[in-house]
Amino acid sequence: MGHLWHLLLPHTDPGMPSTSRYSQRGRVAECNPSSSPALASAIAASRQSETCQAAPELGAYKWEDAGKVPAAPRCAALSSELSGGFVHVKNPHLEAMDEDVLYHLDLGTKTHDLPAMFGDVKFVCVGGSPNRMRAFAQFMHKELGLEGDGEDLADICAGTDRYAMYRVGPLLSISHGMGIPSVSIMLHELIKLLHHAKCRDVTIIRIGTSGGLGVQAGSVVITDRAVDACFQPRFEQVVLGDVVVRGTDLDGGLVEELLACSKAIPDFPTLVGHTMCTYDFYEGQGRLDGALCSFSNEKKLEYLKRAHDAGVRNIEMESTAFAALCGLCGLRAAVVCVTLLDRLEGDQIRASHEVLQEYQQRPQRLVAAFIRRRLGLHAAAGNTRPSSD
Repeated sequence: MGHLWHLLLPHTDPGMPSTSRYSQRGRVAECNPSSSPALASAIAASRQSETCQAAPELGAYKWEDAGKVPAAPRCAALSSELSGGFVHVKNPHLEAMDEDVLYHLDLGTKTHDLPAMFGDVKFVCVGGSPNRMRAFAQFMHKELGLEGDGEDLADICAGTDRYAMYRVGPLLSISHGMGIPSVSIMLHELIKLLHHAKCRDVTIIRIGTSGGLGVQAGSVVITDRAVDACFQPRFEQVVLGDVVVRGTDLDGGLVEELLACSKAIPDFPTLVGHTMCTYDFYEGQGRLDGALCSFSNEKKLEYLKRAHDAGVRNIEMESTAFAALCGLCGLRAAVVCVTLLDRLEGDQIRASHEVLQEYQQRPQRLVAAFIRRRLGLHAAAGNTRPSSD
C-alpha cells in the first residue's frame, strides 16, 4: 500500500483501553492521497532528507559565554542526520517509563497510537491563539488541495482547554498560549509526541504577532536570532535552583527559504531581523500604559533605540524558549511574526479589528507558501488568504 496521509476524525476506538481521563477521539482514518493528486506527487519528495544551510547550536551556553556572540550556526540537518532524522529528546528517564502521559495535550502513549496518528507529520506550525490556529489549519486544508472545506476539522486536544491541535495532511497546527511558560509546556509535550510517534525530518514554525521596532505596522519579520531583554542570544531558566543558560540560534537555511518565498507575496513588507523575547507585555517591553510603571518616556525610548541598534526589529514573548527547546531536540525551527504597531511610535494597539485580522493572516500566507513550495505545490502559493476568525 502506498503512503497515506492520515486525517483525525472524532471517533471512539473500542480497541483502545478505557479511561476517564482521555477521550478516544484519536482514531485515525486513512485518506488516499489520490483525492489530491498534486499533494500525492509531492509526498515522496517531502520524505527525502534535505540538505540545509545552517543549524541551531546544540547545548547550553556557559555563564562566561553568555555575553558573547555565538559562533556561526552549523548545518541545520547535522543533529537530524546523526539521529536518522528522528526527533530526539534529552531525557534518559523517559525510556524507563511504562507510560508517558502528555497531560496538557490530552494524549498518552498507552491511550493513543501516536505513530499511527502522527508518524508522517512533516510540518508543525504553532501560534498563541486557538482560533487563529484553527483558521490556519482550515486555510492549509485548501492550500494542500484536500477534499472538503475543512470546516469540520477535529480538535485533537478537545479533552483539555489548555491547547488546541489540528491535523491537516502532513501538517499539525497547534496553539501555545501566551508567554514563555505556556509555550514551554506545550513544546515539552509536543516534542515528546513527535519522538514517540517516530516522526522524521520535521520543520517547526512559530506564527505570531509582535510589536515592531522601527518597522511599519503590518510588516512580517522572519527571525534570524532570538534575543533576551538584554539583547543577548540566550534563554535563561532556573533548574533545581541553578540558572541554566541555553543558546537560541534558529535555522539560517529556513530564514533564507522563507525570505525567498516572500518574494511571491508583494502586498506586504517582509524583512529579516532579531526578535527580542520578554517575560512580560508591559514593563518588560518598556510600555508606559501598564498598572505599574517606574520609568519615563525618555528612558523607554532610549532602551528601545538601543534594542533597534542591536538589530532587534520586533518584540514578543515566546521566541527564546521556542528556539532553545527546538534547537536542543534537533528540530529545524523558524519564527515568523507580523508587527501590529511600531513601538517607537507608541504602546497601545489602535488598529481596527478588520486591519488586525488581515495583519494576522500575513505570516500564515507566507508559511503556507513555504510549505507548498517544499511539497512542490506552487500554483496557489500566496494567492489566497485565510478566513477571518
